[in-house]
Amino acid sequence: MAKDRKLEEATFAGGCFWCMEAAFLDIEGVINVYSGYTGGWKENPTYEEVCMGSTGHYEAVRVIFDPKKISYDKLLEIFWMNIDPTDPDGQFADRGPQYRTAIFYHNDDQKRKAMKSKEKMEKLGIFKKKIVTEIKKAKEFYRAEEYHQRYCKKHPIEYKNYSISSGRLPFIIKTWKKEKRKESWKNFKKPSEYELRMILTPIQFFVTQENGTEPPFDNEYWNNKEDGIYVDIVSGEPLFSSIDKYDSGSGWPSFKKPLEPENIITKIDLSHGMKRVEVRSKYGDSHLGHLFHDGPPPMGLRYCINSAALRFISVDDLEKEGYKEYLNIFKDKVNKRGK
Repeated sequence: MAKDRKLEEATFAGGCFWCMEAAFLDIEGVINVYSGYTGGWKENPTYEEVCMGSTGHYEAVRVIFDPKKISYDKLLEIFWMNIDPTDPDGQFADRGPQYRTAIFYHNDDQKRKAMKSKEKMEKLGIFKKKIVTEIKKAKEFYRAEEYHQRYCKKHPIEYKNYSISSGRLPFIIKTWKKEKRKESWKNFKKPSEYELRMILTPIQFFVTQENGTEPPFDNEYWNNKEDGIYVDIVSGEPLFSSIDKYDSGSGWPSFKKPLEPENIITKIDLSHGMKRVEVRSKYGDSHLGHLFHDGPPPMGLRYCINSAALRFISVDDLEKEGYKEYLNIFKDKVNKRGK
């Protein structure tokens, strides 16, 4: 048990414990994470014994957390986002009973929440197959050898290569990037850095979270001429419209004005020895680009925006994507198509 009574513990088995440890590390409210073995009958098992599949143990992680800063429900969300719960024989490249998935509850409240979260996952229909993740009572937890603790920190390059080559990271990105887009921007809560790295491509993370700039003329939307709106890649909040987009010759998407001015925040940017006006999104808090005063009349504004900070939604997809209210601004063009 956690020594400090104000702290609690949670135990999850999600295949390779290097990956599960990485999923919970650096999350606000998580005090510590340990890799280890649990669920079996062999006392003080070694890594080699567990790998043979003869001890009954799962590779697992024990998470020590402060419930005042992060809830058990949130830990469950992180768990589901980092596994394939439909695989009964292991996880990704790791095969065998020791790599099966399970939630080990420590009390009745955790059991109830774990069962509820599993039911929620089943109803969401994110995973096309039956969810086979077990919910079991926590047993003795044996810490793995020191070599395995904080593996992702000690060997970052090797860990990154493993998470990709094993198939885990590609699966997570493919599965959850699509699901995150379904969330309503009006109720948006910014994900953790770890979650953002899962749902964003490297260039999207660089631009939106690290105030980066993508190359001109070598980005997705600089020359896009389709009708539709542009939303924040992180939050989905509406930002700009194709009606206000124009060719500035800069190589980046440029707009005369925002679609929703209240979703745009401007700040003075003194980086790189220049004084500029930075443009950020209100709900996503994403770095979008910069505002210049060399645009077309009558306003003379140029919102120079990175494609990597945006997601384009065509007129034909507005209703399906939950932006039906913006169909009206394209009413004339939609009517012409129907004739």
